[in-house]
Amino acid sequence: TSSLDLGVDFRPVENIVQIGGPKGVSRFVQRAGRSGHQPGAVSKIHFVPTHLLELIEAAALREAVGAKVFENRLPHIRCFDVLVQYLVSLSVSEGFQPEEIFEEVKSTFCYSSMSQAEWQWILGFITKGGSLEAYDEYQKVGIDPQGIYRVMNKGIAMRHRLSIGTITSDSSLVIKYVTGRKLGNVEEWFISGLKIGDVFWFAGRSLELVRVRDMTVQVKASKKKNTKIPAWLGGRLPLSSQLSELLRDQIYKLARGQYDQPELALVRPLIELQMRRSYLPNEGEFLIEYFKDREGYHLLMYPFEGRFVHEGLGALLAYRLSQLIPISFSIAMNDYGLELLSDQEIAVEEYIQPALFQTEKLGREIQESVNATELARRKFRDIASIAGLIFKGYPGRAKRDRHLQSSSNLLFEVFDQYEPENLLYLQAHEEARTFQLEEDRLRKALNRINTQKLVIARPPKATPFSFPIIVDRLREKLSSEKLKDRIRKMTLQLEKE
Repeated sequence: TSSLDLGVDFRPVENIVQIGGPKGVSRFVQRAGRSGHQPGAVSKIHFVPTHLLELIEAAALREAVGAKVFENRLPHIRCFDVLVQYLVSLSVSEGFQPEEIFEEVKSTFCYSSMSQAEWQWILGFITKGGSLEAYDEYQKVGIDPQGIYRVMNKGIAMRHRLSIGTITSDSSLVIKYVTGRKLGNVEEWFISGLKIGDVFWFAGRSLELVRVRDMTVQVKASKKKNTKIPAWLGGRLPLSSQLSELLRDQIYKLARGQYDQPELALVRPLIELQMRRSYLPNEGEFLIEYFKDREGYHLLMYPFEGRFVHEGLGALLAYRLSQLIPISFSIAMNDYGLELLSDQEIAVEEYIQPALFQTEKLGREIQESVNATELARRKFRDIASIAGLIFKGYPGRAKRDRHLQSSSNLLFEVFDQYEPENLLYLQAHEEARTFQLEEDRLRKALNRINTQKLVIARPPKATPFSFPIIVDRLREKLSSEKLKDRIRKMTLQLEKE
């Protein structure tokens, strides 16, 4: 198993092999528990790192499991799409009395903050459709003479029964030149973060986004080599906040020369190379590396906060630097750090100052540095599906993704223009900000960096810390030269001291 949770629960499984960092202590233990699945049996799991730095993560995991330090689960609150589905489900069966169900719903943590006005909005939405009241299909629930809310239409009841559930999946978009030639497919979440005119790498080509129509991404060739667009790599799970903190503790131990675990002893040659070529930060320090090679000027930072935080931080720093100097960046990241690659030199000592990491205007600048509206639009499609606003089709006759996207986009625009107080519309924006961009973790990371001393190192070439980040970006970019051949060359360069 690597990025997906292993979902087997049968006794003959004897061993689990975890390929790459699990990104969370609870996730690692949960996967281990898939083996030895019977009373008295021992669970066994093997951790296979995909690069040497993951051995430090393994050491952090060993300590965390021994100390029983597990992640806190961030509860979802005010999930009005699920509430809408629940109320319609009750209406399809025996119906419900609003006063009784309101007390039941309010007793849950998720809806404890819901006001009476919001409850009335929800009731009005399932009975009249809100701003969609002109369309009968959105007036799902009726009220009988006894004041009980029931679904009267058999067709609406059948559609709802076929749509019950809260599991949604990502779609794949086709990338084509405006002339019609197909280049391939890309996950929708990647495109949702781009704006018209942005440039990104795909299939070894530099492409400018022209438009997204239905489920097709139309592009044209670009001569730009470096862009401000993140090179996101698949739906990888982010490093949890607890594990990221433990990982930083292991780095600080290594900086003090403590190699007291077998994993840390194995990584010692790499750490010593990092210290010779660059620097290893201690508790009160934040490492920044800057060097030039044939690709351009590499600016690397190591918050050790996880991929999602680094995704938002990279876009934020690129935006703030572009306000100071005319420059564009190619952004890459992994769970340990992030890279801003440009084709022009930056006076790092002048521009990389504590003010760059301030949180005063964080909310507004996040909205400007990433395409927050598109992220919310994408979240809204899942919300609309759960709330029953869009119907995915009958068994064996599922609707095409482009039809679903078109329907959800139309609803999003209607609410945006005519009903901005719509609770489902507001939920989409909130979830995009909270779960996709991890704004709270990003704010905490910036506050921590503001308490640390910025250490700027100028290594002559790539360092062990920077190597995995650069490889991740090359994975997206190279086509004429095999990735393993390029990595072999980079490895030989690293070994030449």
